[in-house]
Amino acid sequence: MPQPLVKDDQVVVRQVMKVALSADHRVSDGAEGARFIKEIQALLEAPAALAL
Repeated sequence: MPQPLVKDDQVVVRQVMKVALSADHRVSDGAEGARFIKEIQALLEAPAALAL
């Protein structure tokens, strides 16, 4: 869904995807989940990295 975002001090319209993660905090902590989501974000933003 297109949304206005600030990039390099300019307001631009970009496609935005929301991602959520559910985890049992008795088994995993939030930092581990945050690292996982960041890795997914990096792969989605640079799909050529999947070929390496």
